[in-house]
Amino acid sequence: MLPSDSAWLALERSDNPMTITIMLRVDGLTSGRFREFLTVYWLAWERFRCRPVWRAPAWYWEKDLTFSAPQHLDVALDRFEPEQLQDWVSERLNEPLPLYRPRWKFWLAPNARGGAALVLRLHHCYADGLSLLGIFDRLCPASPRQYPAVYGAREEPRASAWMAGAQRWLEARLAETMPAGTGSVDAIPAGGKSVAGRAVEQGLRLVHEFSEFVGTPDDSPSELRRPLLGRRSCRWSSPVPLARFRDIARATHTTINDVLLACVAAAVKPRLGLTPEQLEDAVMHAAVPVDIRARLPDDIRPADGEPGNCFGTVFVPLPVDGESALERLFRIKHETRKLKKSWQPGLAWGLTSCAALIPEAGRKPLADLFFRKASAVVSNVPGTPETRYLAGCAITEQMFWVPQAGDIGLGVSIVSYGGQVQFGVVADEAVMVHPASFVEDCIAELDRFDFC
Repeated sequence: MLPSDSAWLALERSDNPMTITIMLRVDGLTSGRFREFLTVYWLAWERFRCRPVWRAPAWYWEKDLTFSAPQHLDVALDRFEPEQLQDWVSERLNEPLPLYRPRWKFWLAPNARGGAALVLRLHHCYADGLSLLGIFDRLCPASPRQYPAVYGAREEPRASAWMAGAQRWLEARLAETMPAGTGSVDAIPAGGKSVAGRAVEQGLRLVHEFSEFVGTPDDSPSELRRPLLGRRSCRWSSPVPLARFRDIARATHTTINDVLLACVAAAVKPRLGLTPEQLEDAVMHAAVPVDIRARLPDDIRPADGEPGNCFGTVFVPLPVDGESALERLFRIKHETRKLKKSWQPGLAWGLTSCAALIPEAGRKPLADLFFRKASAVVSNVPGTPETRYLAGCAITEQMFWVPQAGDIGLGVSIVSYGGQVQFGVVADEAVMVHPASFVEDCIAELDRFDFC
């Protein structure tokens, strides 16, 4: 396995499994239609027929010789009302995936009120959220009369080439930060800076970025930092027009992502259990995944349609002491602008990929480097602007829930699809017993921007 995939096995804990959960509402999807879709299209990716196995000193993909598609699909015929459906999805989210099979499973509730509900739980080692949505993008065309044109991929051994490519890339980055030992190093090119000057500048930036990343202060003690119970609940909002977020962003000269994070900051504030005086000095970060595919060379970057993990993390300070919606929004804007061109996502991706390559005793300091610096994971994934079709049936909603890691017990997910936005939250019961009110507070924050 690639280190960037096996890292999520190495960093997993029994009370905080590294699984991604996706839910699609698909109008008219029957169990027969979906079984055909599963067999023909989903299983065209060979990785989904494999399970991760440990053979010292590394993890490997091993084809499951007893693989059976029916073992990876359960059908519930209940006519779930909306609140019952949310409880049912929470129960699925807590259901363990067998270690002796490929670590993914679908559940289908074809009779749920409002359209069939299709739930997928999959271990993070198979793919990240963007990679999964890319697969569904290929499998779900924009017309009910279309078939997927290109789909599937063989699972080819790439670890040796990946490691060699990563080493060349790292050496090239280091070479950029060190002046060469030749007489031409001080030549002044047309740009005005010597090679040595650019090298010193790059080197100083690398040191600065790394020290800032490592030196990010740990989050303050709060109700969100309690020891985890290992039991989680999830909820999701009704769709909100994307235009509403776009109008606020345009009026305030911010981005839609800034508006989304400001909504999360407002919802988090009353759940920290801190007094106004404590809030003034409180440190609270959201760990935000950032796609880095475009920044990587070809021999490291996954091919189009290839499942895998290719993202880094930035820690965005949340202004939980902010007094107004505008103050929170503009402070978020200030922080995200600083991080926009940061090297921190690449540094985080590289450090995370090291997790499976170091002895188990050394993983805890690495995990602490990440997981003590945030109280929540906030992931924003853009879906397609137009409606897509699965097995000829219209997908009316898309939702997913991010895994947390280490001691983080709160995950907030934001999905845009078909001109709509939805908030989702998953929380360990130790930090949040009733996550539905958190989602309501995220939406309520939008009303404070009505003047926009």
